[in-house]
This record gives sequence, structure tokens and C-alpha cells, in this order.
Amino acid sequence: MPVSIEVAVRTEAELGESPTWDHGSGTLVWVDILASQVHRYSPGRDEDAVLDVPQHVGAAKPRTRGGLVLNLRDGVALVDRDGAKTWLVYWARDGVRGNDAAVDPAGRLWAGTTRYDEDPGGWLARVAPTGDAKVVLGDVTCSNGIDWSPDGTLMYYVDSATRRIDVLDFDRDTGDATNRRTLVEVDRGLPDGLCVDASGAVWVALWGGAAVRRYTPDGRIDTEVELPVGQPSACAFGGQDFTDLYVTTARVGLSGDALSELAGSVLVLPGVGEGRPSTAFAG
Repeated sequence: MPVSIEVAVRTEAELGESPTWDHGSGTLVWVDILASQVHRYSPGRDEDAVLDVPQHVGAAKPRTRGGLVLNLRDGVALVDRDGAKTWLVYWARDGVRGNDAAVDPAGRLWAGTTRYDEDPGGWLARVAPTGDAKVVLGDVTCSNGIDWSPDGTLMYYVDSATRRIDVLDFDRDTGDATNRRTLVEVDRGLPDGLCVDASGAVWVALWGGAAVRRYTPDGRIDTEVELPVGQPSACAFGGQDFTDLYVTTARVGLSGDALSELAGSVLVLPGVGEGRPSTAFAG
């Protein structure tokens, strides 16, 4: 079946990332990491509102009490409905900044980092609504896609430098993620942001691969969609029925023929699959 590719937000984001459908407001929250901006796109009004923040921002996720939780360069911060900002966790370290993040089925934030020098030394941490934080995975180079199976028993994870999508056993009650193993070794570009659909299949953006792929739970390629941009960075289902796949993209590092007209825009693939509502951060 042919897949339609449309432009949701025509813009020139340096490093668009971390799309999340906020089903409470019917909007798409996404970030431009290097511009230190959080965006909120309203499809019904075709508007993209921008919130400037004081640091590079790897991810922004809705909170149950309103506002957002941000994975910033130096830690995790809360933004209230009135715009007030407070640190929840502060862990500044030279050469490291916050990158992608996700909220687990129990409302905890999983916040990853990336190294500027591309050497291991970053981490993936579990952050409770109280601000208690624990490093679950260390020696991470570029922490990216994180999501859970529909029944909450598996966690999928990408450290892009490994060129793998990994899977871990997950305990919703304790938040423990164990028995890390390889689901698939990616042979096109680098695996970046991902999401899991209603059937348990994994959709992943292929940075440098100009495509998004769908992998079945046993690691087989089920669908591959070529995109008109070289650096798709992450994907998430949204829309009224969670059937539209939004894809953030980037233009950082591109020039000449590699810099396509739509690089940095947010794309949407209407009706391409069946997604699930995201969980809001419980803090």
C-alpha cells in the first residue's frame, strides 16, 4: 500500500527530536535541541508555538498536572502551566548533555544523555516524580529511542553508536530493566528515536538512512518508508485515532546536495499504522 508523506511543520530545525503526542490537548510536542526550543504543533489550527528554554533541550514530555518535564543539557527540569521552571535533577558534567527521553507505563521519566566527543561515558537514568534518580545503563555514547511493549513487560532502547535496537525485560512496579539483548542490528544509517505501535511492532527513524522502518517483535523488517530527508531523527504516533506517524528531522551537518528542502521540518505519514496514547510524567 502506498504511503503518503506530508509536511506537518515546514521549518528549518537544526536538530528536531523527541515528538510526543499530547492527547489531552491534541497537539504534538517536539524540540529543536540545538536551538534550545520546545515546540507545540496544533494540527487543527496549523500553528507551531515555540517556548525558548535556557539550555539545549533533548526532550519535552507532558506532565499529569500540566506543563512539561524537560531533559535539558544539565539535568531534568519542570515547567509549570504558568511557565515557571525548576530543577528536578541536576547532574551537569563536561562533555555530556541530555538527549532523548520517554515516560514509562508507571509515569517515571527515562532520561538519556549523549557525549559530545562520542566516547562512552553517558548514561540512561530512571527519574521518579519525586526527583529520585538512578542510572540504569552506563557507558552510553548517544542515548536515543526508548519505548515499551503494549503489555509493559518489555523496554526497547537505542544507543545509536551500537547500531542496534536492544530489548530489556521490564518490571512496571519496580521500574527495573534487566536482561538487555539485541532485537536487531540496523544495516541502514543509525537507529535513532523509536516508538512501539499497538501491535507491539517497533518503528524507528534511521538517521543518515533517509527512512523509517517497522520491525516486528521478533526483529523482522515489516515496513520501510523512504523519506525526502537524509536525517530523520525520531517518530511518534498521534492524531485523533493515533494513526498518523509524525517524524522529526534535522539539518545539522548537512550542506550542498545533502541538504534537502525539507531538512529540519516535521513530516507526517497519515494512516500508516495504529499507535497508542503516551503516558504523562507523574511529577
